[in-house]
Amino acid sequence: MTTTRPATSSGVIRVSELLKVENLTKVFTSGLTGGYEIRAVDGISFTVKPGEIVSLVGESGSGKTTVGKLILRLLTPTSGRILFEGEDITEFDKKRLKTEYYRKVQAVFQDPFASFNPLHEIDRAFDLVFRSFLPNVGKEEREEMIDHALEGVGLNPSEVRGKFPHQLSGGQLQRILIARALLVRPKLLIADEAVSMLDASTRIDVLNLLGDFRDKYNTSVLFVTHDLALGYYISDSTIIMYRGTIVEMGDTERVFHNPLHPYTKMLLESVPDINVKWEFKGIEPEKEEGAVYQIKGCRYAPRCPLAYDKCFSVRPELVEVEKDHWVACHLYGGE
Repeated sequence: MTTTRPATSSGVIRVSELLKVENLTKVFTSGLTGGYEIRAVDGISFTVKPGEIVSLVGESGSGKTTVGKLILRLLTPTSGRILFEGEDITEFDKKRLKTEYYRKVQAVFQDPFASFNPLHEIDRAFDLVFRSFLPNVGKEEREEMIDHALEGVGLNPSEVRGKFPHQLSGGQLQRILIARALLVRPKLLIADEAVSMLDASTRIDVLNLLGDFRDKYNTSVLFVTHDLALGYYISDSTIIMYRGTIVEMGDTERVFHNPLHPYTKMLLESVPDINVKWEFKGIEPEKEEGAVYQIKGCRYAPRCPLAYDKCFSVRPELVEVEKDHWVACHLYGGE
C-alpha cells in the first residue's frame, strides 16, 4: 500500500474500553417454516477504545454491516453481549435506547437516499436531531450550528438548505448525513461505507474530517468498508472479517505490513496497481464453490491454497502472534 496515512491521535495510551463486543452471534433463518440457518455473524469479539478509529474490513457477505446494525440495536443478537461504557445495550428498552444510547452513538449508512423522507426538505433531518437530543438549543444558535456543520463537510448551506432530497446528488446527501451525525458530538460513530458514494476528490476530505473530529472531541469511529486503501488511511486498528468470523485483527500497520492470514494476504494482493493495465488473456474463470460449506472448520478453507485437513474440521481460534496483532489460522497455532 502506498497511501499516506494521517497522524493518529495523540500518543496517550488509552486502556479503557468504550465498546466491547463479546462472542456476538447473529443467525438468520430463511423461509416461513424454518428453512435453513445463515450465520451472518459467528461468535466474534473485539473492543473499541475512546478516540480510536477501527476499520471493519471484508468483502460482500462477510458480515461487517450486520455487526454495525447489531451495535446500533437495529438487529437483535442471537447470542453474545455488546457492552457500551460497561453496560450491556442488548438489555436496553426502546426508551433508554432513544434517550441515552443514541445520544452517544450515531451512524451514517451507505445509501443516503433511504435516509431521507422525499416529502420533506432536508432541513427536517436537522430538526429531528435538535428535537431528540438538543432540545434546549435556541433558534439562532441552532441555525449557526447547522451552517457550521454543513460547511465542515464541504457544503454551502445556501445551496442545500430548503431543498428536497431529489434536488441534491447522492454525494451531497451523504455529506449532510455526516454533518447531522456529528452535530450531537457522539462518543461513537458507526460509518458503514460512509464515503462510498462520494467522488474521489472528496473522500479524503471527509475521512480527514472524521479524523479531525476524533482528535477534537475524542469520538471513536467504527469504519465499515470493503476498501482496503480507505481503511488503511483512516484507522488505528483493523479487523478483517470473512463469512461472519474475524480472521485477523490488530494494529493497522502490523496487519497491513505483516499480513498473516491467507485471506488477508489475498485481499492485499488483489488491490489493483494503478501502473498496470488489465489485459484479457483468455484464461478460463475458476469454478464457483458449491452452495454448501462446512461451518465447523475455517470459513476460508475452501478458498485457501494452504489449507490442510484440520482446516476443514476445526475452527481456528484468534491467537496473538505479536503485540497487538491477532490471527485465526492453524498455521500460527503453535503446532
